[in-house]
Amino acid sequence: MQRRRVVIMGAAGRDFHNFNLVYRGREEYEVVAFTATQIPDIAGRAYPTELAGPLYPQGIPIVPEEDLGKLMADSKIDDVVFAYSDVPHEYVMHKCSMVNAAGPHFVLMGAEETMIKSSKPLVSVCAVRTGCGKSQTTRAVADILIGHGKKVVAIRHPMPYGDLREQIWQRFGEYDDMIRHKCTIEEMEEYEPHIDKGIVVFAGVDYGAILAEAEKEADVILWDGGNNDASFYAPDILIVVADPHRVGDELSYYPGEQNLRMADVVIINKEDSASQADIDQLQLNIESVNPEATIIHANSPVVFDEDVDLAGKRVLVIEDGPTLTHGGMKIGAGTVAAKAAGAVLVDPREHAVGKMAETYAKYPGIGTLLPAMGYSPEQVTDLQTTVNAVDCDYVVIGTPIDLRKVIDIEKPSVRVGYDLEVKGSPNLEDVLGDLF
Repeated sequence: MQRRRVVIMGAAGRDFHNFNLVYRGREEYEVVAFTATQIPDIAGRAYPTELAGPLYPQGIPIVPEEDLGKLMADSKIDDVVFAYSDVPHEYVMHKCSMVNAAGPHFVLMGAEETMIKSSKPLVSVCAVRTGCGKSQTTRAVADILIGHGKKVVAIRHPMPYGDLREQIWQRFGEYDDMIRHKCTIEEMEEYEPHIDKGIVVFAGVDYGAILAEAEKEADVILWDGGNNDASFYAPDILIVVADPHRVGDELSYYPGEQNLRMADVVIINKEDSASQADIDQLQLNIESVNPEATIIHANSPVVFDEDVDLAGKRVLVIEDGPTLTHGGMKIGAGTVAAKAAGAVLVDPREHAVGKMAETYAKYPGIGTLLPAMGYSPEQVTDLQTTVNAVDCDYVVIGTPIDLRKVIDIEKPSVRVGYDLEVKGSPNLEDVLGDLF
């Protein structure tokens, strides 16, 4: 039998998951390579045989996506699978056109084949774009379920940036677990808020193995999605968060539109900082593709961790990295808080060094905000150097974790974050009621 030769385009997450569910152990396929984009320093490694299985005794190489054309020309590829998130529809079709012109089939995998069914009730929180407010939504859902006596275990979308053999499945129940697993800033941003609430978090690479471990501890499992990727698990309730600051993106980004069409519940978030015209248009867009979804309206009030007077102060704002890069947002919690307090935002770009300077070059639309990039120790060092080089009165930290635990900030600083404030009815209690 001649094996069908496959390349999977990814970003160290959905690509590995699709391989594990659909291709691993199947002799009719040979996955020749993964390509890598979006996440720094992933290419050049291998998906190890411990995860790939006995058909791949040398593992599977991970190569830069820029090498895809040469790979198709040299390796007689049959299928190229697209498996990463938060990209415009037009971008996906440009990739499709490039692949099809070279000869292979271009593959987008359906939801059913790439979702695992849990034996426990499962709520998935996804979004139409990165930075819509999944984090505060997952916290609100967890609070409600815990308030009804349920043991909630969160499973987080993958961020396997270290040794993949050591990340098959990981359990985070306390802060020391993040240190032991050598978590990046991006990982800590997602795990720490759950740990603060006493919620155990599982993550890693093999989401079948991860689910089996989580089910041992949970009454209800909460899928905490990443970017605008689809859920890795078949949800009993799918909650999708939408953003009126980027109205129209919910119908023009992949796979965000897929999430929107599948949603049981759609939360229109951040209404307190959006125009009524954008809120109304977003609701019309939601109803045009998913008229059966329950729509919940919500604010995202900004909360300071201490009282400070920022009026007239020169302020450096640090925001969540992926929200500014993949998400393309021009504001975040720190920006909203600083402007509301009357601060003057300073521009850090001329002080950016190393990996931070590379980030600004790759994502010029970030503007005067500073993304909290920390995928590697080198990035963390460059972030700290950049922060401390900026001439400012205050640093406003708008990241989900307290960056002061990770880097030494020499200026006075304050941390801000978002809460979810549901408006009126229906509310989350209503839609989660069957799980109590």
